[in-house]
Amino acid sequence: MRLLFAALISIVPIAAPAADRIALVIGMGAYQTVPTLDNPVNDARAIGETLERIGFEVTTLIDTPGETLRKEVGDFAFHSETADLALIYYAGHGVEVQGENFLIPVDASITTNRDIQRVSLSLDDLLAAVDGARKMRVVILDSCRDDPFGGALDLDALQDQQTPTPGTRGAGDGGLAPPSPDRGTLVAFAARDGEVALDGAGEHSPFAKALIDALPQPVEISLMFRQVRDAVLRETGNRQEPHTYGSLSGTPFFLARDAVETASFDPDTAWSEIPRDQETQLATLADQGDTRSMVGLAYMRLNAADPRYAPTDAAGLLERAAKAGSAEAQFELAQLYEKGLGVAQDDKRALELYESAAALGFADALNDLGFIHFQGGLGVPLDPARGLEYFEQAANLRQPQAMYNFAALIDDGAVPGKGPQDAANYLYRALRTGAQDVYEVVRDRPRMFEPETRRALQLKLREFGFYDAAIDGDFGPGTQSAIRAAYGLSE
Repeated sequence: MRLLFAALISIVPIAAPAADRIALVIGMGAYQTVPTLDNPVNDARAIGETLERIGFEVTTLIDTPGETLRKEVGDFAFHSETADLALIYYAGHGVEVQGENFLIPVDASITTNRDIQRVSLSLDDLLAAVDGARKMRVVILDSCRDDPFGGALDLDALQDQQTPTPGTRGAGDGGLAPPSPDRGTLVAFAARDGEVALDGAGEHSPFAKALIDALPQPVEISLMFRQVRDAVLRETGNRQEPHTYGSLSGTPFFLARDAVETASFDPDTAWSEIPRDQETQLATLADQGDTRSMVGLAYMRLNAADPRYAPTDAAGLLERAAKAGSAEAQFELAQLYEKGLGVAQDDKRALELYESAAALGFADALNDLGFIHFQGGLGVPLDPARGLEYFEQAANLRQPQAMYNFAALIDDGAVPGKGPQDAANYLYRALRTGAQDVYEVVRDRPRMFEPETRRALQLKLREFGFYDAAIDGDFGPGTQSAIRAAYGLSE
């Protein structure tokens, strides 16, 4: 059996692709069959220009027909897989139908709810388009809360339809439905549920204006969106309050290229490097119950090179966040109990915390439980079948080491019902995440895998346009070049 990777011991550097921050900016104003909007085009252009200035590669779409819009979103989804950060900004009409959010192209001809589902993009489409990004995924919607269709929709199928309000963007009294994004994803709405998003009397909507001002600032992303919220409340006399959803990863992130950069993938080091005034803001938010702030402060206190190093204090912060339901806090606290750092060493408690984090879908915890059950650890008897189940769950959540682990086990013939094509699919997806340890194994030791798996991987590389030579299982210069390209490295 070849060596398996565990998140317990593997900190994964991310590749440095040519465009590590990409954005798709969409502005819809010149509607053909519903009320036009004055500012979305201005907003989109200004947001796009701002993102370019702070280091993004930006694609801006203005008044784009639905068919073209779908193609552009699909292209963006593919390119996002080799970017650190993928961001989509949409300004225009939106509508919520039976709990699902839809964004309306300018050429949409809509008379029924079925038409909306047929011709519009959903918020789920945009989330899927950014989902492959390696560190951070952001969707921003300046689109909410009123019916632009003049009562033409099936009122029985909508929730509490209301009369349209001039100068606002959106549809439905209940507003756009709150999404449930995966970990590492932030969705920002221009307004809270049930509130209107104002188009604005000036050149930009209040939300867009606040974003334009905030994006270049050297402020950690969660704090930046809080500043946007405060600015919009001031500008609108508390009539509009932006709202964010999502579950950000434990590593701090700054949108501006010239702002403070995360110097390490290790969150202990990364949080130590944020400005001290932002640490004070985090402490205030932690006191208010914000679990991500608790986790960030704990990471600072787990950095042995930081004068604030205090593992016991870190454990206390993580305990609070874990009890409040933070899967990441549960995972990190499990590691402290396993090591006996800041707390008394306790394998039983560590296992309980790993299991709690795994139950919440925390992929690193699932992978580590796979490792623990497959090879034994924390007092757990060997149970390879259960280990396989954990590896598969983590792999399907795109945890890079789990995808490698599961591919290797499939290649070994240890997974009933799965074969070389399945192994190649997991290896390809692991490459696309930017996992350096997986990349190095596939690049340097391909003969660890059976010839059938190697040929299946060549076919997968061909499928996505990276490879056009013989399907022979020989990882020569052509295959090596394709592996580099799939990983995100330019020649």
